[in-house]
This record gives sequence, C-alpha cells and structure tokens, in this order.
Amino acid sequence: MRHACLTRRSFLGLVAVLPAVLLGCGTSNLPQNSDPSIQHSFFCFDTACAVGGVMSQELLDAVVQRCQHFDKTLTRTNEASDIGRINTAAGHPVTVEQETADLITQALAYCEASNGLFDITIGTITSLWDFHEGVVPSQEQIDAALPHVGYQKVQVDGQTVTLLDPQTKLDLGGIAKGYVADVLVDMLAAEGVTSAYVNLGGNVKVLGAKPDGSPWQVGVRDPSSDVATGASVARIALTGGSVVTSGLYERQFEQDGKRYWHILDPQTGYPVESDLVSATIVSERSIDGDGYTKPLFMMGKEKALAWAAEHDDLQVLLVDANGDITMSPEGAFELLGVHARGTEEVAGDATCHFLRPPGMWPTHGGMWPTKGQTAPSSGRAQS
Repeated sequence: MRHACLTRRSFLGLVAVLPAVLLGCGTSNLPQNSDPSIQHSFFCFDTACAVGGVMSQELLDAVVQRCQHFDKTLTRTNEASDIGRINTAAGHPVTVEQETADLITQALAYCEASNGLFDITIGTITSLWDFHEGVVPSQEQIDAALPHVGYQKVQVDGQTVTLLDPQTKLDLGGIAKGYVADVLVDMLAAEGVTSAYVNLGGNVKVLGAKPDGSPWQVGVRDPSSDVATGASVARIALTGGSVVTSGLYERQFEQDGKRYWHILDPQTGYPVESDLVSATIVSERSIDGDGYTKPLFMMGKEKALAWAAEHDDLQVLLVDANGDITMSPEGAFELLGVHARGTEEVAGDATCHFLRPPGMWPTHGGMWPTKGQTAPSSGRAQS
C-alpha cells in the first residue's frame, strides 16, 4: 500500500516547496539588507502554510494564531470544535462562533449553486475513509451513509446550527481554507498592510504588490511532478486576489492495485471519477476558488469548460488526465517549461487549449485569437 499524504512529520521537508506555489516570495529587486518583509511557515489545516509581507512581527504572530484558531474550530475530527459539536449533537441545535455560522451559510450557497456537486454534509462519507492510513470503507458502510448526505439537512439561524438528520455530519475541509484566507487578508488590510500573502496549501491570496512594487508570481503545480520537486505548469502575476488549485494528487493511496484520491463524490461516496486531475481558479475571493474547483471535477472536462465560459469573472486552468491544459483566453496565465508555447518542446504530449469565446478560431495546437486580439503570454520560469 502506498500513500501520498502530508503529515506533521513530513511538514518540515515540504516547507521548502512552498515557493513552487507562491513563486519568488522575496523582494529580489531590493538590496538584501533592505528587504522589509517577514514571513512565517507553519502546519495548519493538515497542510503546509505560510504568511508573509510587510508588517510587524506582532501582527504576523496574531495572523498565524488566528489561522490556528480556525483550524481548531472548524475541524471535524475534534469533538470539542464547533463542527465536532454539531456532528455529535444528534440533531439538536448547537450555538457556534459567528464566523463558523457565516462560513456554513456561505458554503450552503455553493452547495446549492452546484446542485449538490459540492456538499458540506460529505462528512457522513469522509468519516468512513482514512487517506492517511489507507482505509477503504465497505460498500455496506457507504450505502448506509449516503441517505444522510444532503446539504438541505443543514439549518442556520444566527449562530445556531441544526442538522435536521441526526446522522448527518458536516465536513468543511473543502471550503474552510478559502474562507480563512479571505478573513486573514482582511485582517491584514484592516491594520494598514498593503503588501502581503497568505498561502494555505493550495490556497494563495495576495494583498497588493510585492514590497518592490512587482506582482506576486503564483505557480500552478504540475500534477505529474513529485511533491518534493514542486514543479509548476503555469504561473500568474497578481497584485491582489486569490489562486486556488485542487488536484487529485494532493491526498491519495493505492490498495490492491487501485488508486484512491481524497476528492469524494457526494452522490456515490467514492473518489470522484473524472478526466481532470487538476483545476485552478483565480478570483477576488479565495472562498470562490474553493467553492467552485471541487464541482469542476464532478462535472468532467467538457461540462467544466462550459461552466467556465459562463463565468468570465473568473480565470480557470484545467489539466486533464492526458496532461493537456485548457485555460481562460484572457492571457493571465503564463505556461512554463515544456508547456510554454513557442518552444520546440510544445509539440510533446502536453498541449494547450484556450476556452473559445466569440471571435476566436482554432489552429494547430490550441485556440488562438483572431487578428487584433492579444495572444496569451508564455515563457519559462525565471531563475
């Protein structure tokens, strides 16, 4: 049995990989002794996290502590947490922190918008699986749990949360990091910070530009790369906003020749069957990235492309099982390495396509703009 899960034990070895997600965190254009930024890496939400920017050490410590507080409050594995108390209340009303109630309310909106493809009552199913120890539940266990899945069973009234089905369980793991990233950046902005980033595993949100005035470079991990290398297929330059990537590679294990990954289908109780292996969304709010990336896997590539074309306020990058990349046509993403257009290596088995809006036509190797439109930029990562 082989596992691919991040634990506290492996955290220290993985912290060095974080710049592959947030590329160039430092201020390379400033003299080394004049760099005004500070940063801190830590383990939270079962993943490697980091916060940095131009701020006081006291504020940085407060932000990290706030993040750790959310981790304790929103986890389903601690019966003393808000979510743990809801799940063990057997359907009785539970009073929770205001932010917990706010998160659940917002999460339910994404459940409804996705017609249940995203469902925070998946906890009824996730409690049966263990992706650290490689535990696969029996078909009988899944069949017994599925009738208790359904976001309509959750009721929020002020700070009171009630599960209308006593056997339903919440799991906010699919959306909590996005909500927390937004809260932490708002906390920094309220204190007058104008240059900072929050990196919660696959959720990156930035505030303003880097201290030297240049954009933050956020990388999209190559799903085929080893976790230790942290190679990126693309990057995007941001002076504000969020990048969220969900991938089937994040937590997985192999048992009896079959591979199981952590994104579960609330309709079947098993890992989602999809022709996508990675989905990235760029948005103003990080919670939007969390709330929308998971349903894209359930949809599959073709329906995900149609959905993305209808949401032109978001930037989308999809990587399918063949290694092909499909992304929004506005040109915000820059492909890297063998994926970069205009290199000899582009003819390999990693091709690139762009979502086709009106006025665009297909040519060899992808969808390219007609005359008068700007082609998406591409290039290699700079050292």
